[in-house]
Amino acid sequence: MTDMQDIPDETPVNEQADPTTPVPTPPPAPTPPPISALLDAAAQAALPVLRGVRDDQLGLPTPCAEYDVRALLNHLFHVVVAFQTLAAKKDVDFSTTPDRLGDYGAQWPDRFAQETARLVGAWAVPGAEDGLTGGMKLPARTVGAMVLLDLTVHAWDVARAAGLPYTPAPGCVAELRTLVAQMAPTARKMNVFAEPLPVPPGASGLDALLAGTGRDPHWTTG
Repeated sequence: MTDMQDIPDETPVNEQADPTTPVPTPPPAPTPPPISALLDAAAQAALPVLRGVRDDQLGLPTPCAEYDVRALLNHLFHVVVAFQTLAAKKDVDFSTTPDRLGDYGAQWPDRFAQETARLVGAWAVPGAEDGLTGGMKLPARTVGAMVLLDLTVHAWDVARAAGLPYTPAPGCVAELRTLVAQMAPTARKMNVFAEPLPVPPGASGLDALLAGTGRDPHWTTG
């Protein structure tokens, strides 16, 4: 009987492991951009839409069935102001929505631009994305992404209602599709999102994002 140690090793030399060769490590996952940078980009994409709304369009319906244009703009205004406070880990009151369009008159677009700049600054403060915040004690970055969602999707809502062009900020849609996938079940229970709509092959990232929130990407006022 042949001794086992006498059986030649037929493994090709180049396939034998070299203990001195370091094992390659996978590249680190890319660092996501700061929420403040995404918010700044989203605000710059939204502001031309809001500045394009005429006074005679404020009563038009929007893809958010419970809001006309005026009510949706006041809602978005309130969100932008409130999420500055959430960035500082403080409580906010969403029980009422101030009529800032009425308070600011023709200056409301400029005041909105100022508040979005404050929002960006609040989320750029070191530590703003760390820990938990809000009444539900969600991760702070998730909360920051929630206001990013409002800035992006509600800008589209207003654009569709007023017949204005709108292109979302680069990088925001991918971040928000991940957020919607994570938050959708809870958001639907809270009636924040409607049931998702089917996404046809070849749909854009924005259309897929809108469908995930229950919006019809082809909605029109007619």
